[in-house]
Amino acid sequence: MNILHVDDSPEICQLYADMLSMDNHHVESINDGKEGLDLALKNDYDLILLDVCMPKYSGMEFIHDLKSKRPSEIKKIIVVSVLELTKHQQTELLKLGIHSIEEKPTTIQKLETIKKDMLLKK
Repeated sequence: MNILHVDDSPEICQLYADMLSMDNHHVESINDGKEGLDLALKNDYDLILLDVCMPKYSGMEFIHDLKSKRPSEIKKIIVVSVLELTKHQQTELLKLGIHSIEEKPTTIQKLETIKKDMLLKK
């Protein structure tokens, strides 16, 4: 599986890359939302893990820009956040078409379940 992980924390990116690489997935981690968007626009990913709260260019901006430029990729996004999003915020994100919302830290088992679900929907 080809995975893009966009998070402003290098430590969190490394943690997810280590977890996901154990299952022979190709993980590309980036700490800048705009650079992550560029990658999502030019490459094909099976899964995009996205932090919502990033400086300069937020996860919400990423989602809106990706939806306008490459809408087919929105359903591959899983928002992974330490923020407790309100029900309204969660509903709005899901209305935009993202796959799901998970709290950090998530477990490798949870990511595996999500990946299997995404593969079944293809």
